[in-house]
Amino acid sequence: MPLNDCRLIELPKISDPRGNLTFVEGGNHIPFDIKRVYYLYDVPGGSDRGAHAHKNLHQFVVAMSGSFDIVLDDGDRQRRFHLNRSYYGLYICPMMWRTLDNFSSGGVCMVLASEPYTPDDYIRDHDEFLARARHKPFAAA
Repeated sequence: MPLNDCRLIELPKISDPRGNLTFVEGGNHIPFDIKRVYYLYDVPGGSDRGAHAHKNLHQFVVAMSGSFDIVLDDGDRQRRFHLNRSYYGLYICPMMWRTLDNFSSGGVCMVLASEPYTPDDYIRDHDEFLARARHKPFAAA
């Protein structure tokens, strides 16, 4: 899938003087059903996370608190996204190398995933990813 398939998605925001409310419905606001939720927090300053790709997994990433950047690489191009609002998220399609960096103090990254954790879905070597990504159309193996 090309990098253009990855995109920022604005979520519903219900404003109220007592506090705002935002929600996500799988298959409605994001293009997959949610089968797993996890979050990253207490990321030390200067650290990065990610540095892998998924063969089949779809993800939706939200900055629940603070901010961070996500750099996506489709094997041909790279694009940096800055997330800093809890009512926006980044949809990441399969076969995108991703690196998360530039975490602010107190930054919390929530990830909604299309599948349960499956170690075989990961590509952790960038050269292997590039070989697969440039061999289009790629087959999810």
